[in-house]
Amino acid sequence: MGKLFYFMLLPSPIHQVSFRGKTLFVKRDDLIDPFVSGNKWRKLKYILQDAAEKNKNHLITFGGAYSNHLLATAAAAAKNHLKATAFVRGEMVNNPTLALCKLFGMQLQFTDRESYRNKTDLFEKHYSNDNSVYFIDEGGASKEAIIGCAEIIDELLEDFDYIFCAAGTGTTAAGLLKGINKHQLPTQLHVIPVLKGGDFIRDEIANYESDLSKLHLHLDYHFGGYAKTTPELITFIKDFTSSTGILLDPIYTGKMCYAIFNLMEKGIIEKDAKILMLHTGGLFGILGKIDQFS
Repeated sequence: MGKLFYFMLLPSPIHQVSFRGKTLFVKRDDLIDPFVSGNKWRKLKYILQDAAEKNKNHLITFGGAYSNHLLATAAAAAKNHLKATAFVRGEMVNNPTLALCKLFGMQLQFTDRESYRNKTDLFEKHYSNDNSVYFIDEGGASKEAIIGCAEIIDELLEDFDYIFCAAGTGTTAAGLLKGINKHQLPTQLHVIPVLKGGDFIRDEIANYESDLSKLHLHLDYHFGGYAKTTPELITFIKDFTSSTGILLDPIYTGKMCYAIFNLMEKGIIEKDAKILMLHTGGLFGILGKIDQFS
């Protein structure tokens, strides 16, 4: 199990950038590994450790056709000589993300959306009699993932007024808040849900961390819903990337970064505040929208 740790760039560096006249610090978790990058590495670290301790050698997980979690799990499994299988939501398709998953040796089982909703039943139906398998929830959501994400805070050598992160399930945000509270930092955590109706993320975080006093959710930056974009968002990503050399994806980090600058423009957060943006990787998500950048 040590092989995965050997390949990682940790602690991830913090880069200072200027954009539109403002300074921003970026925690470059996207640089941890080309495929097991960002919060995917943080989530999988202790999941893989738990699987090893339980002598499990076959990872079973879940995701959509462009899931960065599937790609990260496939790459991590290959590095650790493990089997990996994914239940993929929806009809059979082929795209660059899934092609890479297969290249890393992951087996794909396309599943209709109704069956996919109950992942535990799906897992039990296919693998209840297989003692070698290890269940990994969609996106890696688990208490092990929370522990891994909390370590981001352990790596910080200075305080920040605000930390920003994007959120799909709230797992990364829960880990960050746990770390902030553990170290009794004055830092406020600002979370950008990337899907409509993202207020449920508060309840998800509360399942792992009781003190929510430093948590702030901004619900108006989903740009139409999960994996939805607008020309305004695409233009912002192009401008930011060409100005800073830091690539953002349109599903998570692009929306988060747009929110930071928009909140500063509105005066909701101070323009001279010391802000750390967590770059959670997931850059292969841009492949599903690449035609919008041409």
